[in-house]
Amino acid sequence: MSSTERTSSSLLSIFLATLLTPSSATNRHVITFRSPGLYPEGLTWDPSGHHFLVGSLHSRKIHSISPAGVVQTIISDPYLPENATILGLAVDSNNRRLLAGIHCAPPLPPCSALAAYDLRTGSRRIFLSPLPSLPGDDTVADIANDVAVDHKGNAYVTNSARNFIWKVDRDGVASIFSTSPLFNSHPVAADADASFRDCGLNGIVYNCEGYLLVVQSNTGKMFKVDEESGTARVVLMNRDLVAADGMAARRRRDGGVVVVSREKVWFLESQDSWGEGRVYDEVELDVERFATAVTVTVEGEDRVYVLYGRVMEGIMGSYKDGEVREWFEIEEVLSEREGGDDDKVWVYVLVGFGFGYFCFWRFQMKKLITNMDKKIT
Repeated sequence: MSSTERTSSSLLSIFLATLLTPSSATNRHVITFRSPGLYPEGLTWDPSGHHFLVGSLHSRKIHSISPAGVVQTIISDPYLPENATILGLAVDSNNRRLLAGIHCAPPLPPCSALAAYDLRTGSRRIFLSPLPSLPGDDTVADIANDVAVDHKGNAYVTNSARNFIWKVDRDGVASIFSTSPLFNSHPVAADADASFRDCGLNGIVYNCEGYLLVVQSNTGKMFKVDEESGTARVVLMNRDLVAADGMAARRRRDGGVVVVSREKVWFLESQDSWGEGRVYDEVELDVERFATAVTVTVEGEDRVYVLYGRVMEGIMGSYKDGEVREWFEIEEVLSEREGGDDDKVWVYVLVGFGFGYFCFWRFQMKKLITNMDKKIT
Protein backbone atom coordinates (compact mmCIF):
# COMPACT_ATOMS: atom_id res chain seq x y z
CA MET A 1 0.00 0.00 0.00
CA SER A 2 1.36 3.41 -0.98
CA SER A 3 1.78 6.26 1.50
CA THR A 4 -1.12 8.06 -0.18
CA GLU A 5 -3.40 5.06 0.29
CA ARG A 6 -2.29 4.67 3.91
CA THR A 7 -3.07 8.33 4.53
CA SER A 8 -6.46 7.92 2.88
CA SER A 9 -7.30 4.89 4.99
CA SER A 10 -6.24 6.71 8.16
CA LEU A 11 -8.37 9.72 7.31
CA LEU A 12 -11.37 7.51 6.63
CA SER A 13 -10.91 5.68 9.94
CA ILE A 14 -10.70 8.95 11.83
CA PHE A 15 -13.80 10.26 10.06
CA LEU A 16 -15.86 7.15 10.81
CA ALA A 17 -14.68 6.98 14.43
CA THR A 18 -15.63 10.61 14.97
CA LEU A 19 -18.99 10.10 13.29
CA LEU A 20 -19.93 6.96 15.18
CA THR A 21 -18.62 7.91 18.62
CA PRO A 22 -21.65 8.42 20.91
CA SER A 23 -22.10 12.04 21.89
CA SER A 24 -24.83 11.40 24.46
CA ALA A 25 -22.43 11.64 27.40
CA THR A 26 -21.64 15.24 26.57
CA ASN A 27 -25.36 16.03 26.34
CA ARG A 28 -26.31 14.47 29.68
CA HIS A 29 -28.04 17.05 31.87
CA VAL A 30 -26.61 17.37 35.40
CA ILE A 31 -28.28 19.62 37.99
CA THR A 32 -26.44 20.49 41.18
CA PHE A 33 -28.49 22.37 43.75
CA ARG A 34 -27.80 23.79 47.20
CA SER A 35 -30.06 23.28 50.21
CA PRO A 36 -28.20 22.65 53.49
CA GLY A 37 -29.43 19.57 55.37
CA LEU A 38 -32.19 18.76 52.85
CA TYR A 39 -31.39 15.08 52.20
CA PRO A 40 -34.25 14.55 49.72
CA GLU A 41 -35.66 11.05 49.18
CA GLY A 42 -38.59 11.67 46.80
CA LEU A 43 -38.53 13.23 43.35
CA THR A 44 -41.15 14.07 40.72
CA TRP A 45 -41.59 16.35 37.73
CA ASP A 46 -44.22 19.11 37.58
CA PRO A 47 -45.06 19.56 33.88
CA SER A 48 -46.99 22.79 34.45
CA GLY A 49 -44.30 24.43 36.54
CA HIS A 50 -41.51 22.97 34.38
CA HIS A 51 -39.47 22.03 37.41
CA PHE A 52 -38.61 19.12 39.68
CA LEU A 53 -40.12 18.70 43.14
CA VAL A 54 -38.26 17.12 46.07
CA GLY A 55 -39.12 16.30 49.68
CA SER A 56 -36.82 15.96 52.67
CA LEU A 57 -35.85 13.55 55.42
CA HIS A 58 -35.72 16.25 58.09
CA SER A 59 -37.74 19.20 56.84
CA ARG A 60 -41.51 19.74 56.62
CA LYS A 61 -40.99 21.48 53.30
CA ILE A 62 -41.19 20.68 49.62
CA HIS A 63 -38.87 22.44 47.19
CA SER A 64 -38.91 23.05 43.47
CA ILE A 65 -35.65 22.65 41.56
CA SER A 66 -35.42 24.36 38.19
CA PRO A 67 -33.48 22.73 35.31
CA ALA A 68 -30.81 25.34 36.03
CA GLY A 69 -30.56 24.31 39.70
CA VAL A 70 -32.51 27.20 41.27
CA VAL A 71 -34.11 26.10 44.56
CA GLN A 72 -37.40 27.52 45.81
CA THR A 73 -39.53 26.44 48.76
CA ILE A 74 -43.07 26.01 47.44
CA ILE A 75 -44.64 24.24 50.45
CA SER A 76 -43.84 24.72 54.12
CA ASP A 77 -46.22 22.88 56.43
CA PRO A 78 -45.46 23.51 60.13
CA TYR A 79 -48.58 21.55 61.12
CA LEU A 80 -47.03 18.26 60.11
CA PRO A 81 -45.53 16.30 63.04
CA GLU A 82 -42.03 17.38 63.99
CA ASN A 83 -40.60 14.00 63.02
CA ALA A 84 -42.27 13.94 59.61
CA THR A 85 -40.32 12.67 56.62
CA ILE A 86 -41.65 13.45 53.15
CA LEU A 87 -41.02 10.43 50.97
CA GLY A 88 -42.94 9.68 47.75
CA LEU A 89 -44.28 12.55 45.63
CA ALA A 90 -46.76 12.55 42.75
CA VAL A 91 -48.28 15.40 40.73
CA ASP A 92 -52.00 15.15 39.99
CA SER A 93 -51.89 17.22 36.81
CA ASN A 94 -55.65 17.06 36.15
CA ASN A 95 -56.40 18.73 39.48
CA ARG A 96 -53.14 20.70 39.91
CA ARG A 97 -52.35 19.01 43.19
CA LEU A 98 -49.22 17.61 44.75
CA LEU A 99 -49.55 14.38 46.73
CA ALA A 100 -46.93 13.59 49.36
CA GLY A 101 -46.38 10.43 51.36
CA ILE A 102 -45.67 11.25 55.01
CA HIS A 103 -43.86 8.92 57.39
CA CYS A 104 -43.10 9.71 61.03
CA ALA A 105 -40.43 7.66 62.76
CA PRO A 106 -39.50 7.22 66.46
CA PRO A 107 -38.64 8.51 68.99
CA LEU A 108 -41.81 10.59 68.55
CA PRO A 109 -45.01 8.62 67.85
CA PRO A 110 -44.88 6.95 64.42
CA CYS A 111 -47.52 7.66 61.79
CA SER A 112 -48.23 7.32 58.08
CA ALA A 113 -50.31 9.79 56.10
CA LEU A 114 -50.94 11.29 52.69
CA ALA A 115 -50.95 15.06 52.26
CA ALA A 116 -52.42 16.91 49.27
CA TYR A 117 -51.42 20.48 48.38
CA ASP A 118 -52.85 22.91 45.85
CA LEU A 119 -50.15 23.70 43.32
CA ARG A 120 -52.09 26.72 42.04
CA THR A 121 -51.83 28.54 45.37
CA GLY A 122 -48.45 27.06 46.24
CA SER A 123 -49.02 26.43 49.92
CA ARG A 124 -52.66 25.57 50.72
CA ARG A 125 -53.05 22.09 52.12
CA ILE A 126 -56.19 20.38 50.82
CA PHE A 127 -56.12 17.44 53.23
CA LEU A 128 -53.90 15.37 55.49
CA SER A 129 -55.26 11.83 55.63
CA PRO A 130 -53.95 9.36 58.23
CA LEU A 131 -53.52 5.95 56.62
CA PRO A 132 -55.24 3.04 58.42
CA SER A 133 -53.31 0.04 59.66
CA LEU A 134 -54.19 -3.63 59.40
CA PRO A 135 -55.16 -5.28 62.67
CA GLY A 136 -52.65 -7.71 64.08
CA ASP A 137 -48.94 -7.27 64.65
CA ASP A 138 -48.40 -3.85 66.23
CA THR A 139 -44.67 -4.43 66.56
CA VAL A 140 -44.16 -3.47 62.90
CA ALA A 141 -44.90 0.18 62.17
CA ASP A 142 -46.45 1.12 58.84
CA ILE A 143 -44.24 3.04 56.41
CA ALA A 144 -45.96 5.15 53.75
CA ASN A 145 -43.47 5.24 50.92
CA ASP A 146 -44.15 5.89 47.23
CA VAL A 147 -47.24 7.48 45.66
CA ALA A 148 -49.03 7.14 42.31
CA VAL A 149 -52.17 8.90 41.09
CA ASP A 150 -54.80 7.92 38.52
CA HIS A 151 -56.75 10.13 36.09
CA LYS A 152 -59.62 10.50 38.61
CA GLY A 153 -57.38 11.90 41.32
CA ASN A 154 -57.22 8.73 43.43
CA ALA A 155 -53.85 8.19 45.07
CA TYR A 156 -52.18 4.85 45.77
CA VAL A 157 -49.52 4.57 48.48
CA THR A 158 -47.20 1.64 49.14
CA ASN A 159 -46.64 0.35 52.66
CA SER A 160 -43.03 -0.82 52.63
CA ALA A 161 -43.09 -2.35 56.10
CA ARG A 162 -46.26 -4.47 55.86
CA ASN A 163 -46.60 -5.12 52.13
CA PHE A 164 -49.94 -3.66 51.18
CA ILE A 165 -51.26 -0.67 49.24
CA TRP A 166 -53.49 2.14 50.48
CA LYS A 167 -55.94 4.12 48.38
CA VAL A 168 -56.89 7.72 49.09
CA ASP A 169 -59.70 9.18 47.00
CA ARG A 170 -59.86 12.70 45.65
CA ASP A 171 -61.60 13.92 48.83
CA GLY A 172 -58.97 12.46 51.13
CA VAL A 173 -60.84 9.34 52.28
CA ALA A 174 -58.25 6.65 52.95
CA SER A 175 -58.69 2.89 52.86
CA ILE A 176 -56.64 -0.29 52.55
CA PHE A 177 -56.76 -1.12 48.85
CA SER A 178 -54.72 -4.25 48.13
CA THR A 179 -53.51 -6.92 50.54
CA SER A 180 -52.77 -9.58 47.95
CA PRO A 181 -51.14 -12.68 49.46
CA LEU A 182 -48.68 -12.57 46.56
CA PHE A 183 -46.99 -9.62 48.25
CA ASN A 184 -45.78 -12.00 50.97
CA SER A 185 -45.26 -15.14 48.91
CA HIS A 186 -41.66 -14.68 47.77
CA PRO A 187 -38.50 -15.13 49.84
CA VAL A 188 -36.16 -12.27 50.53
CA ALA A 189 -33.41 -12.22 47.90
CA ALA A 190 -30.23 -13.98 48.94
CA ASP A 191 -28.16 -10.88 48.18
CA ALA A 192 -30.43 -8.48 50.07
CA ASP A 193 -28.33 -6.39 52.42
CA ALA A 194 -29.35 -4.70 55.66
CA SER A 195 -30.25 -1.39 54.00
CA PHE A 196 -33.34 -2.85 52.28
CA ARG A 197 -33.84 -6.34 53.70
CA ASP A 198 -36.96 -5.23 55.58
CA CYS A 199 -38.24 -2.99 52.78
CA GLY A 200 -41.12 -4.55 50.83
CA LEU A 201 -43.42 -2.80 48.35
CA ASN A 202 -41.81 0.40 47.17
CA GLY A 203 -42.00 2.21 43.81
CA ILE A 204 -45.43 2.40 42.17
CA VAL A 205 -46.86 3.82 38.93
CA TYR A 206 -50.34 3.99 37.41
CA ASN A 207 -51.11 2.88 33.86
CA CYS A 208 -54.11 4.41 32.08
CA GLU A 209 -55.21 0.94 30.90
CA GLY A 210 -56.49 0.35 34.41
CA TYR A 211 -53.72 -1.12 36.53
CA LEU A 212 -50.79 -0.30 38.78
CA LEU A 213 -47.23 -1.58 38.62
CA VAL A 214 -45.35 -1.91 41.90
CA VAL A 215 -41.87 -3.21 42.72
CA GLN A 216 -40.74 -4.97 45.88
CA SER A 217 -37.29 -4.08 47.17
CA ASN A 218 -36.27 -7.12 49.19
CA THR A 219 -37.45 -9.75 46.68
CA GLY A 220 -36.89 -7.88 43.40
CA LYS A 221 -40.37 -8.83 42.15
CA MET A 222 -42.79 -6.67 40.17
CA PHE A 223 -46.57 -6.90 40.50
CA LYS A 224 -49.45 -5.80 38.28
CA VAL A 225 -52.42 -4.68 40.41
CA ASP A 226 -55.95 -4.14 39.08
CA GLU A 227 -57.21 -0.63 39.91
CA GLU A 228 -60.76 -1.82 40.62
CA SER A 229 -60.36 -5.05 42.58
CA GLY A 230 -56.83 -4.70 43.96
CA THR A 231 -56.01 -8.22 42.81
CA ALA A 232 -52.36 -8.74 41.94
CA ARG A 233 -50.30 -10.96 39.68
CA VAL A 234 -46.57 -11.36 39.38
CA VAL A 235 -45.04 -9.86 36.24
CA LEU A 236 -42.75 -12.44 34.66
CA MET A 237 -39.38 -10.75 34.21
CA ASN A 238 -36.06 -11.77 32.71
CA ARG A 239 -34.38 -10.82 35.98
CA ASP A 240 -35.24 -9.79 39.52
CA LEU A 241 -34.97 -6.10 40.42
CA VAL A 242 -33.32 -6.61 43.79
CA ALA A 243 -33.10 -3.40 45.87
CA ALA A 244 -35.58 -1.63 43.57
CA ASP A 245 -36.64 1.73 44.95
CA GLY A 246 -38.36 4.49 42.97
CA MET A 247 -40.22 3.93 39.71
CA ALA A 248 -41.46 6.14 36.86
CA ALA A 249 -43.59 5.61 33.76
CA ARG A 250 -42.46 6.40 30.23
CA ARG A 251 -44.53 7.74 27.33
CA ARG A 252 -43.76 4.72 25.16
CA ARG A 253 -46.30 2.65 23.28
CA ASP A 254 -45.17 -0.45 25.16
CA GLY A 255 -45.91 1.21 28.51
CA GLY A 256 -42.23 1.22 29.39
CA VAL A 257 -41.05 2.12 32.89
CA VAL A 258 -37.77 2.87 34.63
CA VAL A 259 -36.80 1.59 38.07
CA VAL A 260 -33.97 2.90 40.22
CA SER A 261 -31.90 1.28 42.93
CA ARG A 262 -28.89 2.54 44.79
CA GLU A 263 -26.63 0.85 42.25
CA LYS A 264 -28.38 1.16 38.88
CA VAL A 265 -31.31 2.24 36.75
CA TRP A 266 -33.23 -0.45 34.88
CA PHE A 267 -35.05 0.31 31.62
CA LEU A 268 -38.07 -2.00 31.25
CA GLU A 269 -40.58 -2.78 28.51
CA SER A 270 -43.50 -5.13 27.87
CA GLN A 271 -45.28 -6.27 24.74
CA ASP A 272 -48.41 -7.65 26.45
CA SER A 273 -49.49 -4.98 28.99
CA TRP A 274 -47.20 -6.39 31.66
CA GLY A 275 -48.14 -10.02 31.76
CA GLU A 276 -44.44 -10.34 31.01
CA GLY A 277 -41.69 -7.75 30.91
CA ARG A 278 -37.98 -7.48 30.34
CA VAL A 279 -35.04 -5.33 31.29
CA TYR A 280 -33.58 -4.16 28.00
CA ASP A 281 -30.90 -1.90 29.45
CA GLU A 282 -29.35 -0.89 32.75
CA VAL A 283 -27.09 1.99 33.74
CA GLU A 284 -24.68 1.91 36.67
CA LEU A 285 -25.00 4.69 39.26
CA ASP A 286 -22.74 6.28 41.85
CA VAL A 287 -23.34 4.10 44.91
CA GLU A 288 -21.88 6.58 47.39
CA ARG A 289 -24.38 9.29 46.48
CA PHE A 290 -27.27 6.85 47.08
CA ALA A 291 -29.95 7.32 44.42
CA THR A 292 -33.49 6.75 45.73
CA ALA A 293 -35.88 8.20 43.16
CA VAL A 294 -36.37 8.48 39.42
CA THR A 295 -38.68 10.64 37.34
CA VAL A 296 -39.40 11.33 33.69
CA THR A 297 -39.82 14.82 32.26
CA VAL A 298 -42.30 15.41 29.46
CA GLU A 299 -40.71 18.30 27.63
CA GLY A 300 -40.67 17.05 24.04
CA GLU A 301 -39.18 13.56 24.32
CA ASP A 302 -39.26 12.12 27.82
CA ARG A 303 -35.95 12.25 29.67
CA VAL A 304 -35.03 10.11 32.68
CA TYR A 305 -33.55 11.71 35.82
CA VAL A 306 -32.38 10.24 39.12
CA LEU A 307 -32.06 11.93 42.48
CA TYR A 308 -28.83 11.65 44.44
CA GLY A 309 -30.07 12.60 47.92
CA ARG A 310 -27.36 11.00 50.13
CA VAL A 311 -30.20 9.66 52.29
CA MET A 312 -28.16 7.10 54.22
CA GLU A 313 -25.86 9.89 55.36
CA GLY A 314 -28.95 11.83 56.42
CA ILE A 315 -30.48 8.85 58.24
CA MET A 316 -27.30 7.87 60.07
CA GLY A 317 -26.22 11.45 60.77
CA SER A 318 -22.76 10.60 59.46
CA TYR A 319 -22.04 14.15 58.35
CA LYS A 320 -18.60 14.93 56.96
CA ASP A 321 -16.60 17.09 59.39
CA GLY A 322 -19.70 17.22 61.61
CA GLU A 323 -21.60 19.45 59.20
CA VAL A 324 -24.73 18.65 57.23
CA ARG A 325 -24.36 18.38 53.48
CA GLU A 326 -25.26 21.44 51.42
CA TRP A 327 -25.18 20.18 47.82
CA PHE A 328 -27.25 17.49 46.09
CA GLU A 329 -27.74 16.35 42.51
CA ILE A 330 -30.41 15.48 39.96
CA GLU A 331 -28.84 13.80 36.95
CA GLU A 332 -30.09 12.60 33.59
CA VAL A 333 -29.61 8.92 32.78
CA LEU A 334 -29.27 7.80 29.18
CA SER A 335 -29.86 4.35 27.74
CA GLU A 336 -27.23 3.35 25.20
CA ARG A 337 -29.67 0.87 23.62
CA GLU A 338 -32.44 3.36 23.11
CA GLY A 339 -31.32 5.35 20.07
CA GLY A 340 -34.19 6.53 17.91
CA ASP A 341 -34.73 5.34 14.33
CA ASP A 342 -34.26 8.88 13.04
CA ASP A 343 -30.82 9.01 14.62
CA LYS A 344 -29.89 5.71 12.97
CA VAL A 345 -31.04 6.97 9.58
CA TRP A 346 -28.91 10.08 9.93
CA VAL A 347 -25.89 7.97 10.85
CA TYR A 348 -26.32 5.88 7.70
CA VAL A 349 -26.76 9.01 5.58
CA LEU A 350 -23.64 10.62 7.02
CA VAL A 351 -21.60 7.44 6.64
CA GLY A 352 -22.72 7.19 3.02
CA PHE A 353 -21.87 10.82 2.41
CA GLY A 354 -18.47 10.41 4.05
CA PHE A 355 -17.68 7.30 2.05
CA GLY A 356 -18.73 8.98 -1.20
CA TYR A 357 -16.60 12.01 -0.39
CA PHE A 358 -13.65 9.74 0.42
CA CYS A 359 -13.97 7.89 -2.91
CA PHE A 360 -14.15 11.18 -4.81
CA TRP A 361 -11.13 12.54 -2.91
CA ARG A 362 -9.14 9.36 -3.55
CA PHE A 363 -9.98 9.49 -7.27
CA GLN A 364 -8.81 13.10 -7.45
CA MET A 365 -5.59 12.29 -5.60
CA LYS A 366 -4.87 9.35 -7.89
CA LYS A 367 -5.48 11.57 -10.93
CA LEU A 368 -3.17 14.25 -9.50
CA ILE A 369 -0.38 11.76 -8.83
CA THR A 370 -0.72 10.30 -12.36
CA ASN A 371 -0.40 13.77 -13.89
CA MET A 372 2.63 14.55 -11.75
CA ASP A 373 4.28 11.26 -12.81
CA LYS A 374 3.73 12.19 -16.48
CA LYS A 375 5.33 15.59 -15.99
CA ILE A 376 8.31 14.08 -14.22
CA THR A 377 8.71 11.50 -17.00
